[in-house]
This record gives sequence, structure tokens and C-alpha cells, in this order.
Amino acid sequence: MTLSFEISSAKNNSNAKHAVAPLVFEKTQSNLNIRHVSGELWDKEIALFDGVVQEQLYVFSKNRWPSVNCEPVLFYAGDEIIGGALVLVQGLPLKLGSVAVVKWGPILKSHNKEMKDINYSRCVAALLEEYDKKRRMMISILPRAEYGEKNSEYEHLRSIGFSKGLQLRFPNRYFVNLELEDEAQLKSFNQKWRYHLRKSEKAGLRFEHVGNERMNEFSSLYEQMNERKKFADHSAYDDTIKALMAIKDDDLRPELFFAYKDDEIVAGSIIFKTGECAVYLYGATSQSALKLRAGYFMHWHIIKWLRDNTKAIYYDLGGTDGYQGLHQFKKGMVGSAGIIAPVPAVMNYSSYFLPFLMGRAAFFARDMLIQLKHVISSFRGDISKPDQARPNR
Repeated sequence: MTLSFEISSAKNNSNAKHAVAPLVFEKTQSNLNIRHVSGELWDKEIALFDGVVQEQLYVFSKNRWPSVNCEPVLFYAGDEIIGGALVLVQGLPLKLGSVAVVKWGPILKSHNKEMKDINYSRCVAALLEEYDKKRRMMISILPRAEYGEKNSEYEHLRSIGFSKGLQLRFPNRYFVNLELEDEAQLKSFNQKWRYHLRKSEKAGLRFEHVGNERMNEFSSLYEQMNERKKFADHSAYDDTIKALMAIKDDDLRPELFFAYKDDEIVAGSIIFKTGECAVYLYGATSQSALKLRAGYFMHWHIIKWLRDNTKAIYYDLGGTDGYQGLHQFKKGMVGSAGIIAPVPAVMNYSSYFLPFLMGRAAFFARDMLIQLKHVISSFRGDISKPDQARPNR
């Protein structure tokens, strides 16, 4: 199927409203072939992508969202793969249609500076042709936080008429620059972070990169930590971690690291290291880790390991879930050479009125349910409460 697209006249208007007429596409913008592939082939292909991220893995999404239909699609220019997207097709209540959701995608095979923005726009256009124009679904795209001066993906979606939906309550992500040698990296950390790192290095800790056969030890530490700290765990850990760590492709499977005091594991981390941006997925610490400053020691050695053993140029530490202590820790590690950037709002589009109306109504109901859960959690006395000030949007 050959697709030819034009970005609508809304492209020069950053405040463009949702359009109810179909987009008009310019033939010079894109000529791509779209191919639906199996989940297994999808995961194999995107292991080579600069833009690969765990949220776009089939093995992740099929376990995280079991009631949703996962549709992996690749975009070709001739015989060359340009990019792709794992599309989550969610049915609406009463069988009134479906919504096509893309989390942290579409993703590109190459982040070549001259072609990155162009190829992203071509992939979005292909998604619109397939899911909006052809199948009459509202399409909802959540762009990634971007380690640059602006979020070009978000800006592009706004420019072609996508409208803003929900944004995370604490949207900031924290990116460590991995392109620095040890001395420059240490200089980048803020002064207090360096102080705690020096203390940790005098505590007699040991760092080790271990195999996935030792996941039971990490899981035990993780459960103990959550019980001790009383954090409300809203992560995908229980749903996805076994499948992620069972991935056979060494290049795609996350890595496991431990820090020891003598023979005791005091900290552990699981890192998604594939692509241009590595991601801190999960961490766990023992009761004694705080006094030993094991988190500082662990991340310092992970930063060096990623720099020396992967093609990643940034290390995404994730967010804070509203905890001021996490913000201070991650901000200090990002330092002067890294970047703190927000995950943009969800962006929604349909060129047909009814799919747009039904999709927005379904998302509104879901968002209200999420807000209700946060309110209920705030009254519970058995879990920790977020204490970080909400950032300005």
C-alpha cells in the first residue's frame, strides 16, 4: 500500500484547533509502504532502531495491556525500513468504535539529524492514513520526552491539528549525558551529589553486571523495598518484568546490575539499554543502602557501563511520581551536562466528528477514574504521599 501525504494548512499555526474535515496531504511529503507484521518480527526489527523504547515492544505491551489489540506496523521507503509504530487498538464501550493509541512512538530506525524530523512526519502521516482516514478511528499519540531544546514530535503534532489531552501530574524526565569521560561527568554532577558519591566509594561497595538468571534475587529486594518505603507501585513491574527479562535477543533484553556490601546485595537496577537512549526501568535497595549511599555508587557505575558498552547517548532516569527526594537525587545526577524535560500531553486527532467525540468521551471517563484513584490514595495512611510541588506546565 503506497501512501502520499500532505500536512494540512494548520501546520503554520501552533494553536490550530481540531479539524473536522479530513487532512489534505501533499504528495511531496511522503511515499511510504505500510506493513503489518507479527509481534515477534516487530521486536526483532526494532532492536536495530535508534528510537527503540520498552513501551514500543510487543512483549511489553501484550502483557501490560492484555485486553488491547496490539498492531505492529513498519513503514518502508522502497525496501528500506524508515520507522514503525506499535499501535494499541482499544475498543470503545457498546462497540461504538475503536481508538488507536501509540505510546512513545512512532519510532525511527535512524536518528540522522537531517532526516529525523522529516521521517517522523512521514510516519505520522502513514498512521493517519491507515487509522484515521481508512479505518475511521481517533488516533492518540503520546510523544516521548525529548533531550533537546524543544520537543519536535510534540510541535509537529500540534502543527497538523492534533489537540491536547491529559498530561502526567509530574511529567518531568531526567536525562544524564553519556558522552562524557569520567572527569567531565563528575564535574557535571552537582556538588552535593559528588559528595555522596565519594562517601559511597569509601564504604567498601562492589558493583556487578549479572545475568537474568538472578532475577529472583532482584524481585525479593524489590518487594522488601516497597514494603519498607510504603510506595504506591503504579508501575508495570508485576505485569511485564518476567517477559522482558526472558527476551532471547541479548541486544534487546534489559540488563541487571547489583551493588554489594561484602556478600550482601544492597542495591539492584534493571536498565533498558537498547537504542540511542537507555532507560532506568526499576531499582531496589536494602535497609542499609541509604546509610551506605548505595544509589549513588550504583548509578555512577551504570553510567560508565552504558557509555562503554552501548550506543546510548543519554540515560533516562525516569520521573519522580511526585517525591521531592527523588527529584533532588535525579536532578543532582543530571547535573550541568544533562537535561530535564517533560513528557508532553497526549495528542489526539480524528478528521471525522463521531470517532473524535466518542474517543474523547472515553478518554475523559478514563482520566476521571485516574484522578479519583489519586484522591483515594491521598487519604490512605499506609502508603507514602507525594511531596513534590507540581511543576508549571
